[in-house]
Amino acid sequence: MKKAWWHDKIAYQIYPKSFYDSNGDGIGDLPGIISKLDYLKDLGVDILWLSPIYKSPLADQGYDIADYYSIDPRFGTMEDMEHLIAEAKKRDMYILMDLVVNHCSDEHEWFQKASADPDGEYGNFFYIEDTNDERRPCNWRSYFGGSVWEPLPGRPDKQYLHVFHKKQPDLNWENPRVREEVYKNIRWWMEKGLGGFRIDAIINIKKKLPFADYPVDREDGFSDIGNMLADAEGVGEFLGEMAREAFRPYDAFTVGEVCNEKEDEIKNFIGEDGYFSSMFDFCGTCYGKSDKGWYDSKPYLTPEEYKSCIFKTQKKVGDIGMVSNIIENHDEPRGVSHYIRPEDLCEDSKKLLAGVYFLLKGMPFLYQGQEIGMENVAFESLGDVDDISTLDEYQVALKAGMKPEEAFKAVIAFSRDNARTPMQWNDSENAGFTVGTPWLKVNPNYKSINVEAQEKSEASVLSFYKKLTALRRDPEYKETLVYGDFEAYLEEEENLIGYYRIGDRKVLVLANFQKEERGVKLPGEVRKILINNQEGLDINAGGVVLSGFQMVALEIL
Repeated sequence: MKKAWWHDKIAYQIYPKSFYDSNGDGIGDLPGIISKLDYLKDLGVDILWLSPIYKSPLADQGYDIADYYSIDPRFGTMEDMEHLIAEAKKRDMYILMDLVVNHCSDEHEWFQKASADPDGEYGNFFYIEDTNDERRPCNWRSYFGGSVWEPLPGRPDKQYLHVFHKKQPDLNWENPRVREEVYKNIRWWMEKGLGGFRIDAIINIKKKLPFADYPVDREDGFSDIGNMLADAEGVGEFLGEMAREAFRPYDAFTVGEVCNEKEDEIKNFIGEDGYFSSMFDFCGTCYGKSDKGWYDSKPYLTPEEYKSCIFKTQKKVGDIGMVSNIIENHDEPRGVSHYIRPEDLCEDSKKLLAGVYFLLKGMPFLYQGQEIGMENVAFESLGDVDDISTLDEYQVALKAGMKPEEAFKAVIAFSRDNARTPMQWNDSENAGFTVGTPWLKVNPNYKSINVEAQEKSEASVLSFYKKLTALRRDPEYKETLVYGDFEAYLEEEENLIGYYRIGDRKVLVLANFQKEERGVKLPGEVRKILINNQEGLDINAGGVVLSGFQMVALEIL
């Protein structure tokens, strides 16, 4: 693997609306982020990915962009953004923006012009089809439920395509003018000093044309859009062009949201000349999800299921490139609530999960609040929920025959709002996030789970994450932990996650993912204990005894 400037970095995702509110309006903002840069630097973070802050009506929380060249006033000004980039640079940190170019907002100038004149120049910026006796061009189901087709405003004889919300019309990437407008915008932002981009929902830019129906898979009469994406070919032509025209000239770091790549395509995505620098590992995220809907999905993974997911990705990617490892993001429930069984959730198990994922081969990404072990929320009713996906999945569960209380309980575990509640800074009102009224309910457990309290404790989850970031950049072990090979250890032992990182040193990671202690044989002499989520470690002649939920990294001779 050819070395790159970002390989040894640690990244952190900020959901700006919920990070820190500087002006008391209940919404997080750019000045709030700037005020917390020293906290993030102390945590050991190098790269900050901001979820969308562009001008937007927020139909999908900013992923519906009305102007790619403007900052939404809710978050601040362009001067604030430039100030953030400059302040980050002073601290040797890089800013990533969210690149959302499968679709824009229906309030974007392009769509407004397309609606006024669908046969004109901007009509071809989107997928607009004639209505024929109200029959839709195809039966694909939107990610947010219902048809992907919607009547064009003011033109009942026309329909436009939206694979997400109806206020997010899909851009027509088959049109070279659309692609050039995208590349021009990327270059404009890179000239402002960005480190790069996280690329949203990018596989969707290539549609299987002409439009055609797929087998109906629910009683709503529609077909999962994944069926179409599996048939679509040629997305690499678009992605390769974008890399050549906009990313590589700036040596940008790019990480793709790629959920359904084919195994033989990994090299194309993140190989030496790949479309992106990296892509997220969603194996654990997708595991247990049902085509029927959230109500039929697994709310949490067992230790063996989690192990199978992360090991599968590590073996699949190998030396092809560097994957980005996550346990949560803005679209998923909290990692500790998804990968740890409810009866096992505690400080030690949270630190165990942190250590296991963080030391895998690849680039570690944290999501805001993950570093203090923030958990899913005990939402009391749908009135507490803002997320459009949750509201749709609730209706899916009802249509499947569930009672309202059952449907609510079934879908709330997957709600995106679990990860979008305000950051818990301290135990004061509203968790120190705002002096106003927060836009979304604060998790009531902020009194016990918050940054201020954990900064005072060496045994906290936050302190453990700081130890992990320090270990990864330790000159003595950096080469091994960044570039060293992955090799599974005692893979068949139930509730034990063990693996090597092998480079100029040999590091063994062991995690006892159960309440009961266990003995584990060691493959050699322990030279040094690099990290331990508990006090003390019982090393004997033949091995080591791990307490319940104990995780260690050992240098082995």
